[in-house]
Amino acid sequence: MTFLIGVLTFFLVVNCLLLILLVLVQLPKKDAGAGIAFGAGTADALFGAGSGNALTKITKYATGVFLGLALLLGYLQDKAHHSTSGSDFEKKVQQQQMQTPIAPAATTQPAATPTPQPAANNFLTTPAVSNAPAAK
Repeated sequence: MTFLIGVLTFFLVVNCLLLILLVLVQLPKKDAGAGIAFGAGTADALFGAGSGNALTKITKYATGVFLGLALLLGYLQDKAHHSTSGSDFEKKVQQQQMQTPIAPAATTQPAATPTPQPAANNFLTTPAVSNAPAAK
């Protein structure tokens, strides 16, 4: 599927370049503009005096091919992304749920917290204050 999408994308790009060339080569209505700059006279030499009709037909066909390729590529891209992302993920989640048993809530008990023990011989605690007079 990916190879087909790549090939069709290549043909779409080539078709776009052909359309750009065809539009620039055509003679404008007032005999001025980009058509003359890009060699509009060569179209008369190649296709004859009525080259406007031939170029117009080629442009129409190229436009139809462009539209068809764009719609087909959009459909294939949508199909490729939806078929792999959503349904595969849902299948994996369902398989995971079927494989791992769910333990009942009544049998599980929270872990008992240890009770603190009085500090004996702990050097980090503060020493007890005695009421005995200080020795001199």
